[in-house]
Amino acid sequence: MQGTIATFDPATRSGTLLLDTGDELAFDSAAFDRSGLRLLRLGQRVNIDTEPTGAVSRVTIPGIG
Repeated sequence: MQGTIATFDPATRSGTLLLDTGDELAFDSAAFDRSGLRLLRLGQRVNIDTEPTGAVSRVTIPGIG
């Protein structure tokens, strides 16, 4: 699944993304930490992996992660 970073707080390493469907989805520091990334910027396109519950389990950059 893909989306665009809507918010990102480097201090907490969490944020929200806007899915291509128009829905907003929050991700926590654990999902960001699994990405291996150091920073995300607003408007950046990302891929996400989700748990069966719908929670974000990992955030990656298309073509990198």
